[in-house]
Amino acid sequence: MNAKILETENVTVSFDGFKAINQLNFSMDVGELRVVIGPNGAGKTTFLDVITGKVKPTIGRVLFKGRNLRSFSEHQIARLGIGRKFQTPRVFLNLTPRENLEITNNRNKNIFSTLFGSSNATENNSVKGLLETIGLTSKADIPAALLSHGEKQRLEIGMLVAQSPDLLLVDEPVAGLTDEETYNVGELLLALAQSHSILVIEHDMEFVRQIARKVTVLHQGSVLCEGNFEEVQNDPRVIEVYLGKQQDL
Repeated sequence: MNAKILETENVTVSFDGFKAINQLNFSMDVGELRVVIGPNGAGKTTFLDVITGKVKPTIGRVLFKGRNLRSFSEHQIARLGIGRKFQTPRVFLNLTPRENLEITNNRNKNIFSTLFGSSNATENNSVKGLLETIGLTSKADIPAALLSHGEKQRLEIGMLVAQSPDLLLVDEPVAGLTDEETYNVGELLLALAQSHSILVIEHDMEFVRQIARKVTVLHQGSVLCEGNFEEVQNDPRVIEVYLGKQQDL
């Protein structure tokens, strides 16, 4: 039996009586790539907020590698090994991709020592490898502001990986991307899944089809069903939740 990297036990989150998360039971294994889908209002963002400590559960608990996260703050949870990528890229636009990665590659340095100090060979090789992984070697030394939206998404994923988290939380990484950019992000996540545990929130069903090994469907703050893409696609409950639009799944 595989070790669990993340578990939620009967987690409920109430906002003025409204249950954004309702008795949510969820788990994923170490080394797993999991995709979470669901209609608007299903509780997907709140789910990530609870994992990262931005929101504390009203009832229940979140376990990371068996440890209850309730007493930890957001930055403490990040240091335990949970990294989160938000939907909108958060990169330093005036810095190059190389400099963005150098800043996040070494937590013991601040932005000034990173930009004006010297890096050792290990750090340089790590950044070089990340640039290759995210496909930005040829654009490593131009301002990040000049990158396409898809390239910025890949850069931020690289910045997340540079922090060496045990669990990557990736929120809608292909929103607003072209088909080619979407495919490239999917291939990047599949490559990273060889050595990381990754939880992806997504709406784009073709992208989900590309990367999904196991899909969890949220509805009204609870798990509606789980399975591979075909099982979820053909589940009558999922079709009903998505307003009967089977072609969208």
